[in-house]
Amino acid sequence: MGSAPASEDVYLRPTVRTAVKILVVGHFAVGKTTFVGTLSEIRPLHTEEVMTEAGALVDDLGDTQDKTTTTVALDFGRITLSDALVLYLFGTPGQQRFTTLWRDMTRGALGALVLADTRRLERSFDVMGVLEELGLPYAVALNDFDSAPQHTLDEVRDALDLLPETPLVRCDARDPRSSTRALVSLVEHLLTRTSELEHA
Repeated sequence: MGSAPASEDVYLRPTVRTAVKILVVGHFAVGKTTFVGTLSEIRPLHTEEVMTEAGALVDDLGDTQDKTTTTVALDFGRITLSDALVLYLFGTPGQQRFTTLWRDMTRGALGALVLADTRRLERSFDVMGVLEELGLPYAVALNDFDSAPQHTLDEVRDALDLLPETPLVRCDARDPRSSTRALVSLVEHLLTRTSELEHA
């Protein structure tokens, strides 16, 4: 399940004073494990298990027939933003039967990045619904799969019924720069919200 660190640089710098918890959420097989692994500066913790025939009865593989493993608890990674600030990324399992687990994971989180797939856009509603119910701010990143239909961001925003202030960006979870831009969109959104609340 877990894995050893990729390098000797696994400990926090002694200057770090602030740690921020961010969730990476989305439906089954949308790319959360890949996203966390792409951005983490340490070898991420994965809780991947081989999918079984019993799981195939409840997990719709759809366009992901080659998927053989699934997250059963969480993915965990770390990004150091400055000498004083680190982000901890918690990737949640995507199946509905794990919703109670990732509801618990929202405790202490500052916000969430929702990964979405235009091939199965309707599956994002349940995920966003839970976040809205819990009052956790979020941004949405369309993970660009090679076989996914292409739509404009405005079309996707309308389809997901997003508020105007909710960030919506494209990303490739395999690409560090693209994934970083998606995460930055969330962080900027959180900073804007915090500023607005302070001046309210």
